[in-house]
This record gives sequence, structure tokens and C-alpha cells, in this order.
Amino acid sequence: MMGFVRLIVAAGVGACMLAPSAVLADSYWEVEAARANARAGGPTNARDAELLNRYGCLSGTRSRFCEAQAAGERPVYRSQRRKARR
Repeated sequence: MMGFVRLIVAAGVGACMLAPSAVLADSYWEVEAARANARAGGPTNARDAELLNRYGCLSGTRSRFCEAQAAGERPVYRSQRRKARR
């Protein structure tokens, strides 16, 4: 009887460990689909745009959305910071 209880507990723990990875895998494929849509010309819906804002486009993607997003992410150099303080 004790072996059966251990088996049930082990199965429950295993199921709990697999649940978050399934969600992660689903969102990974969703992000990759959004990136593929961006390579094809741009995000096709609001969810794709949200995912691309959160995770970014792949480098070299030539769509207006990704280029506009990349234009806003310019690094701030030291000389620009000094000019901003004055």
C-alpha cells in the first residue's frame, strides 16, 4: 500500500513539473510565429505586435514595424548624456 502512495505522489510531482514547461513551449512557438509574420511584412494582429515589442524582432528583419522598433533602441553615448545635463 505504501508503494502505491509513493507512486501517486511521484506522478503528481512529475505532472506539476511538466505543466510550466508546456506553457513556456506554447509561448515560444507563439513568439516564433510572430517573428515569421514580421519577416513576411509585419505583425498581422495586436498579439503579434505585443510579442514583438516584448521579445523583439530577429536581426535583419526588414519590416517597417521592426525597423521603427529598432530605431527607438539607440544606445546613449557619454557625449549625448553630457549634452543633456547642460
